[in-house]
Amino acid sequence: MKKLRIFVVSDSVGETGELAARAVVSQFRPNFDNVFIQRFPHINSIDHIEKIVHMAKNQKAAIIYTLVEKEMRKAIYSLSVENNIAAIDLLGPMMDLIQRSVNEQPLERPGIVHRLDEDYFKKIEAIEFAVKYDDGRDPRGIILADIVLIGVSRTSKTPLSQYLAHKSLKVANVPLVPEIVPPAELFKVDPKKCFGLVISPDKLNSIRKERLKTLGLSDSAIYAQHNRIEQEIEYFNAIANRIGCEVIDVTNKAVEETANVILEKVQCNL
Repeated sequence: MKKLRIFVVSDSVGETGELAARAVVSQFRPNFDNVFIQRFPHINSIDHIEKIVHMAKNQKAAIIYTLVEKEMRKAIYSLSVENNIAAIDLLGPMMDLIQRSVNEQPLERPGIVHRLDEDYFKKIEAIEFAVKYDDGRDPRGIILADIVLIGVSRTSKTPLSQYLAHKSLKVANVPLVPEIVPPAELFKVDPKKCFGLVISPDKLNSIRKERLKTLGLSDSAIYAQHNRIEQEIEYFNAIANRIGCEVIDVTNKAVEETANVILEKVQCNL
């Protein structure tokens, strides 16, 4: 049975090269009883490359490299040829292809894909946060949040929370009901990260009636009555004034529009 030794050389973590190597090697099993794959991550100098090539020659290893800088790719290619070492460039041909297709120079910045991964996981964390701390379920979220939304029922707090979460912002929202004392945490939060959502009584009346119909209930319930709505909005205004937060009228705004207003305010406060 044959033995195989592969060096994976990368200016980032080397995961791409190793995954590719293992995927290819799997097509030749069981012809190899011993496959040794060694990563050489964060390689950023010609000196490093020279040492790796020397090791590969001594250990009779093949080299797979994922280097984004052209000069680094040229160096490892030349040294591999000089030392009669089998070497494969995984990224160079694809980068050259895309460069010719779009007529633009690549950034040649190592590790960008992993920074994108970090952004992705940050977004997922924010989405999970919005779900966990939706509708005032846990007041601890108010302190942990990047943004806190307050408002009476049916002012788009939940969809707005989710929209902002897709911008990687942790959002907690708290419904305000006259019969329920707001959590103490709400009055400890920085007013600059708290936003109140208000809506015209007529619009809210219409929205709540439709909501009741959807639930199979009578649209004459107290929940949708004008005097109840005005009472709730008055209570909301009192709480918003006490906090000292920005209040946004969402009567004729789509969720995206409200989100943009909040994002602009947050950016200004940074």
